[in-house]
Order: sequence, then C-alpha cells, then structure tokens
Amino acid sequence: MSESNTKGQLIIIGGAEDKEGDCLILRDFVRRAGGTKAYIVIITAATELPREVGENYIRVFERLGAENVRIIDTETREDASSSTALEAINKATGVFFTGGNQARITSILKDTAIDAGIHKRFSEGIVIGGTSAGAAVMPDVMIVEGDSETHPRIETVEMGPGLGFLPGVVIDQHFSQRGRLGRLISALILQPAVLGFGIDENTAMVVTDNQIEVIGQGAVTIVDESDATYNNMGEILKDEALAICGAKLHILPHGFKFDLKTRQPILNNGSTANVSVPVGSIST
Repeated sequence: MSESNTKGQLIIIGGAEDKEGDCLILRDFVRRAGGTKAYIVIITAATELPREVGENYIRVFERLGAENVRIIDTETREDASSSTALEAINKATGVFFTGGNQARITSILKDTAIDAGIHKRFSEGIVIGGTSAGAAVMPDVMIVEGDSETHPRIETVEMGPGLGFLPGVVIDQHFSQRGRLGRLISALILQPAVLGFGIDENTAMVVTDNQIEVIGQGAVTIVDESDATYNNMGEILKDEALAICGAKLHILPHGFKFDLKTRQPILNNGSTANVSVPVGSIST
C-alpha cells in the first residue's frame, strides 16, 4: 500500500460496537473528535432505517458529552449536494458512517459534493469513523458482498469502488464471528493490495498517520501478502480453490499496534515483533 499523506484519523469498527455500557470505541471516537466540543455528523446512507439508526447514535454521542450532533440523511444522490449537509460537513470535527449496506453508501455518496467535502475535511485533520458497512467503504476498493465460512475462491467475493480514505488495503468486518478469513484472502488476491484487515465485532483499528492501534473486545486479523511466494490465481477456473503460499498472518488484540510503512506489528512494550518465525512453528 502507499504511504498515507492524510492528516485526519480513522476509527474503523468491525460492527456491533458497545452502545450501552462503557462504549470504549465510541467514547474514543468522541474524544478524538474534540470531546465535549465535538461537532459530529452522522452519515446514515447505508441503512434503510436512517432516522432510527441515526437517533440511536445521537443518544450515545450526547450521553458521552458531544455538544453538537446531527444526522445527514441522504436517500438519493441529489441529497448528497444539499447545501445544509455541506455546511454541516464543513463544521464537523468528526464524521461517522453507520452500518447497513456498503453498496448504498457508495451508490449514493461516491463522487458527490458530500464525498468531496468529507475528503477535504479529512485532509484538514478531522476524525472519520465507520462501523460494519461504514468500515467496509474505507479502502479505495471494497468488499461489496461475499460468502462467509468458506475457503478462498474467486467466486467467494464481489469487489467494488470504496470511498478511499485508506487506499491500498482490503477491509472486512464481523470477522471472527462470521468466519470471513476465506473471503478476506480471496479479496486480497483479487485486488492489487498486499494488506487485508479483518476486524472483529466490538473492535476497532484506529489509523493515525501510518500506524494502526487496536482497541476493543476482539482482535484485528492482518493478512500480509507482500512477501507471498505463490498463488494460483492465473491457473484456476472461477469455482476452484485459491492457493496462496508465503503470506504472513498477524492477530492483534487490544493495545497492539501495526506500522503500515514497515508492515510490522508493534508489541505492547513498543518493540517491533519478530515476524521471521513462520506461523505454526513450535520451539521446544
């Protein structure tokens, strides 16, 4: 992947984040967006229940102390040019994409005035969060849909344009809960990307500059294809099994970090993990 030149932060959530208890992830989003002075815009394009979903997040963010929270409801592409919506984006310190259907987000927002406005504000340093479908749209090429609980195959996953806040990677959500390793690997082989991130529920990866920090209850699974020695993509038919050799696998729980430039995990003590030992090796 290319080195990030953006100034903003991303909080990419695997879905089903806590909204009733300590709200660790959403609390972190509010704090990074300015705390009690935050101006948060909720994008509900992914869901068919925009008012219900949006108001639920308003309650959470206001309970956590954000002074200004508002919903931008875009049911059509024409709505994505609304002057009031653009004014809210220009004031925002945090933008949050809800869950639902990621294809709805891109079909309604991509290459619109709101899309351009959010990218501009991101380059100026605001925080962008997204959960479930809102996480899927973060790369430039996203997983639109695909099979869970299956081995890697070409037909396992359908890809499409994302919003491009974190280009050059592939992201999947609800990862461990829905058994999506096969479709993440399939997506990674199909795309010109070398890093795939699978984010568990109630878990997030916080992207600041070129470093990722994992927060939450589960883990982030990282598949690194940069040094892979072989795949059979050019040799198989659509319904045949994919093979990949020499890829690296990292599983990082809360508190662990990952350097996007060096593609190295960072341990809790700040040291870089030794990834030269093959996965599955046992020392005695």
